[in-house]
Amino acid sequence: MKTDSIIFDLDGTLWDAADTVAKAWKAAKKQVNFEIQDITPEDIRNVAGMQHDLIFKKLFPNLSEAQQKKLMEISGKEEMAHIRKYGGVLYPNLTETLQYLQPTYKLFIVSNCQDGYIEAFLEFNELHTFFPDFECSGRTGNPKNENIRAIIQRNQLQNPVYVGDTTGDQQAAEKAGVPFVYAKYGFGQLPKYEQHLDQFADLKKLF
Repeated sequence: MKTDSIIFDLDGTLWDAADTVAKAWKAAKKQVNFEIQDITPEDIRNVAGMQHDLIFKKLFPNLSEAQQKKLMEISGKEEMAHIRKYGGVLYPNLTETLQYLQPTYKLFIVSNCQDGYIEAFLEFNELHTFFPDFECSGRTGNPKNENIRAIIQRNQLQNPVYVGDTTGDQQAAEKAGVPFVYAKYGFGQLPKYEQHLDQFADLKKLF
């Protein structure tokens, strides 16, 4: 069956905004009245792909639920402000590869980010025209596999693939019943996979 659409993860697949997000965490740390550790860009990359609310349980297990909630609120606002102002680093040849794919394939984004993050990504990089629809767990509260299915259903996709860089992405694609393409250049390390990209532009060879 010929692929008709490509659904992308965001962080670690389309761009790397870990440095900007780490700066946002530094700003958030100054606004809480409890101690938290410094968050580095590598910390950000290590939790990429997790649902936004679960990140706080992993990074700050010693904080109370109320403290985690407060930190999520403050860091979320700082993250959005920093992303809109400073953006991130697009992977090489991303725009020209999207231009190559768009005439043949419908393109979408499904991420476990907070609500508004995908919009900020599209605005900062002026990429709206490539992605007619997108979804995130921050808006729906649902896991990635259900958000992938939602994109498929409301856009009546017949043979989509999902491109991502983490084990969580791979598992979400499997649960959603769609083929997975591993972005090997991203943040994750997968032991087994069927198709992979060494760089984003390899999509032009694969499709």
